[in-house]
Amino acid sequence: QILYLKPPWTLANLLKCYKKHWMAVFGYVVPRSLLSTIECLSKHLYADKPFDSSTVQILLQESKKLLHAFSCRSDYNGVLPQAYAEVAKLCETLGGVRAALVEQDLSEDIMVLSENAACEKMEATMPNLQSTEEKELQPSFHVAQENRHQEIWSVLEGVWNTMNLYSIELFQKLDPSAVTMAAKASFEEAFLGLQKLLAAVKDIRAGIGR
Repeated sequence: QILYLKPPWTLANLLKCYKKHWMAVFGYVVPRSLLSTIECLSKHLYADKPFDSSTVQILLQESKKLLHAFSCRSDYNGVLPQAYAEVAKLCETLGGVRAALVEQDLSEDIMVLSENAACEKMEATMPNLQSTEEKELQPSFHVAQENRHQEIWSVLEGVWNTMNLYSIELFQKLDPSAVTMAAKASFEEAFLGLQKLLAAVKDIRAGIGR
């Protein structure tokens, strides 16, 4: 008789009931700090915008926290363990997909870096050689090629700068005294660093698989 919303409930109804009766009812069953989980689920599930993988991962983790908290009170006729197992399976699947995408992106970046490094070496070795066919090309073609080169270089530089920032932030959290702001690394150093990183990621994935 005192319920905020009467059954049958949708998920949106349930989340509203949780928030409405949290202090008087649910806060005595599970930790009251889990209200933030309810608010997170309500905010993202009904935001009328597409999810990215990071948001989905957050929602799954928050759902696991909520299910685990209520399972400490009761298994609710076996419903909670089943729900928890399904959410955990989704988390595992999403983690595998994200790892595969990261490795694919990294492999593509290193492939482009390798091709670009070969081009740079060739240009440095033979700066003054130009074939007859190239001389006959229209000026617009050379402009397009130069713009394309600048575009590729901009992408590579963005990848390296992003990796550099993440690395600095990571090592600062691990050991702030170990990080000094050194001079900007060269392109060759960046390329070698990416190769080592790819090898390390493959080793980690192989270890997890074992």
